Amino acid sequence: MPDAFDVIVLGGGMGGYVAAIRAAQLGLRSAVVEENKLGGVCLHVGCIPTKALLESSELYDKVKRRGQEFGISAGQLAYDMERIAARRDGVVNQLWKGVQGLMRKNKIEVVEGRGRLRDRRTVEVGERRLTANRGLIVGTGSKPRPLPGVEFDGKRVINSDHATLAREVPRSIAIIGAGAIGVEFATFYHAMGSEVVLIEALDRLVPLEDADVSAEMLKQFKARGIDCRVGARVKGVKTAKAAVRVELEQGDPVEAEQLLVAIGRTPNSKDIGLEKAGVKVDQRGFVEVDEWMRTSGEGVWAIGDLVGGYLLAHAASHEGIVAVEDIAGKRVVPMEQELVTRCTYSHPQIASVGLTEAEARDRGHEPKVGKFPFLAVGRALIHGEPGGFAKLVADAKTGQLLGAHIVGVEATELIAEPALAQLFNGDAWEVGRNIHPHPTLSEAVGEAALAVAGQAIHI
Repeated sequence: MPDAFDVIVLGGGMGGYVAAIRAAQLGLRSAVVEENKLGGVCLHVGCIPTKALLESSELYDKVKRRGQEFGISAGQLAYDMERIAARRDGVVNQLWKGVQGLMRKNKIEVVEGRGRLRDRRTVEVGERRLTANRGLIVGTGSKPRPLPGVEFDGKRVINSDHATLAREVPRSIAIIGAGAIGVEFATFYHAMGSEVVLIEALDRLVPLEDADVSAEMLKQFKARGIDCRVGARVKGVKTAKAAVRVELEQGDPVEAEQLLVAIGRTPNSKDIGLEKAGVKVDQRGFVEVDEWMRTSGEGVWAIGDLVGGYLLAHAASHEGIVAVEDIAGKRVVPMEQELVTRCTYSHPQIASVGLTEAEARDRGHEPKVGKFPFLAVGRALIHGEPGGFAKLVADAKTGQLLGAHIVGVEATELIAEPALAQLFNGDAWEVGRNIHPHPTLSEAVGEAALAVAGQAIHI
C-alpha cells in the first residue's frame, strides 16, 4: 500500500520546503521528496553561497582600494581563498541544519531520492509510492542554461554552480550574459583582482531593469575598470589548454583563462512524469500555471523556477504558500509577479519592484517619475558610496505607485518599503509622507517619492 499524505511536495528547495511548512501550519500532513539537499539551488549553489563570497570580496576590495580614504592602514593586504570558501560553506551548513530542524519541528516527512509522478496523485521514489490525498506540488527547480554548442567542463568553461563552489580565482575571466548572475560574478572576480570582460548581446547591462538603472550600472562598472561589451553577440567559443577565446560577431575577440556562461536557467521539467499527470509545459519547458499555481493536471500545482516568471527564491516561497493555501481551501491573495522584488548583489546593488518607466508607458499609463541621487544622502556619503539613485514611477493621473528602481549602496535593503506600498495599492505621496529616519539610506526612497510631485527637499 502506498504511503498517504494530504500534500506531497516534489522538490525541497526554497519553494518546496516552505510549502510543506505552510501545509503543516494549516493542519495538513505533508511530505517533501528531495533528491539532493533540502534548500535547493538557492541555499547550496545560489543565493546564499554567492552572497557570502560577495561579502568577503567587498570587504577585501574596499580596504584595498579605499583604506587610506577611511583612515585605515592594513599593511600588506592579501586574501585567503580557502578561508573565504570555508566561511561560505559554514554559512550554508548552518542554514541547512536550520531547514532540517524546521522539518522535524513541523513533523514533515523528508523522503530522500529522485521522485517521479506516476499520476496526478502519486509520486514514486525508488520502490516507494506516496499518495497525495489533497494536492501534489511540483517544484523541481532549474539548472544553468548552456550556450548552444559549448559544453561546460567545470574548468575552462563554467556555469554559476561551478563559480559558486570554486576554491580558486582565475587571473582573467570572460562572462557571457550581463543579467543578475553575470554582474554579480563580474563584481566578485573584479574585486578579487581578476581581469574581467563582461559580454552582453543586448544593448545594455541588466537589460530587464529600468533603462536608467542599466545606464548607471555601465557607468559605474566602467569606472571600476570592468571591460563591458554591450551589443556584442557571440559567434563562437574555442577552448585551449590554458585559455578560452570568445569570437564576437563584431569587435575584437576576447581571450581569458576562464569563461563563465551566465545566460539564464532552464527548468528541470524533463523525466519527472509531468505528462502522466496531464501537466502542460510551454516550448521552453516551463510548466503552465494560473494565478493560484494550478497546472492543467487536476490536483497538481507547480511552483518556483519550474513555472518561469522571476526565477527567484523568495518568489518560489511565496508561490508555495499560495499553492498550499489554495489546496487547503484558505485562499488569501493570488500570485502577482509584479509584486516580486528583484535584487542583484553586484556593486552597486540593484533592487526593483513593479513596472519600469517604459513598461508603464507601454501599458497605457502616463508615468510620472521621481528620482533622487545618493549623492545628496548623508548616510551614502558616510558609506563612501555616493553613486546611484532611487527612482519611483507613478501614474500621473491617480498618483498610484507603479514601480520602484534603486541602484546604489544597500539597494536591496531599501526595496521592501515601496514593495509594501504596491501591495496596498498605495500612492507615491504616501511613501513620501512616511517619516524616514535620519541619517539613513532610506531617505533616498522618501525623497524620490516626494520628487514625483516636485516636492523633494534636498535637491
